[in-house]
Amino acid sequence: MSWLSVSFEMAASDVEAVTDALLAGGALSVDVTDADAGSAGEQAVFAEPGAGPLPVWRRSLVSALVAGDADPAALLAGACAQAGLELPPHHVRRVAEQDWVRAARSQFAPVRISPRLWIVPSWAPAPDPRAVNILLDPGLAFGTGSHATTRLALRWLERAIRGGESVIDYGCGSGILAIAAMKLGAAAAVGVDIDEQALLAARRNAVQNQVDAIFHAAAEAIRQPAQIVVANILAHPLIVLAPLLAQLTAPGGRLALAGLLAAQVGEVSAAYRERFDLSAGEEDEGWVLLGGVRR
Repeated sequence: MSWLSVSFEMAASDVEAVTDALLAGGALSVDVTDADAGSAGEQAVFAEPGAGPLPVWRRSLVSALVAGDADPAALLAGACAQAGLELPPHHVRRVAEQDWVRAARSQFAPVRISPRLWIVPSWAPAPDPRAVNILLDPGLAFGTGSHATTRLALRWLERAIRGGESVIDYGCGSGILAIAAMKLGAAAAVGVDIDEQALLAARRNAVQNQVDAIFHAAAEAIRQPAQIVVANILAHPLIVLAPLLAQLTAPGGRLALAGLLAAQVGEVSAAYRERFDLSAGEEDEGWVLLGGVRR
């Protein structure tokens, strides 16, 4: 089996109308990327829910995938006509069948977090068998170690855990932080999330790593605060969650907040100032971790 792909450049203001029309006309999928990616004009885009209109690239490269017996040029022409736009220059190519599992796996190699901490997919040998190796495969839940915010939180945990602490991972996703906490020496770790699929993935990952971390839904009450609380989410949810995360952190306990950009540090810090002594720590690819102590 094979497919066809039609690719073209388009102004940011026209992308939504054309992509909607392509999908309505029978495109199997539509991908939008920065047309200047890999050049000096490449534009980094960061956004999160509640932060206003989503930013867009100055020039977008749109690629639509269609069935191998379809006419992608005719589909594009119809989509442009529906959107009231002229047909742009475009390129059609055939996309051959391949081993998609193998192709996907090739994108995920072991990730070195620190000299003694690695994230290793189950199909790959551990680069350093003597290190603390967290076995984790990519899935539906966020947190594989490849994103800067996860790396920041993992390195913070490595420094914070001395052995025997209780840990809460709020917004646990794949469970990577709670699992890492247990492997680094924590006595207990609880992961919390609003996504049931994430919780299922986290539980599977804990079994694979042979740790006793517990994962449950955010609606379930946590009975006692922890000595270490980490939340790798986004700036706006972190602001909303400030009273709850303060309640979950024991007096004198430590808190780490990840998922915020350098420009968001001041706003997030202000939400926690009454209860915590916080300071910005390590930065990675424009993302910053806030860490501190509960008063």
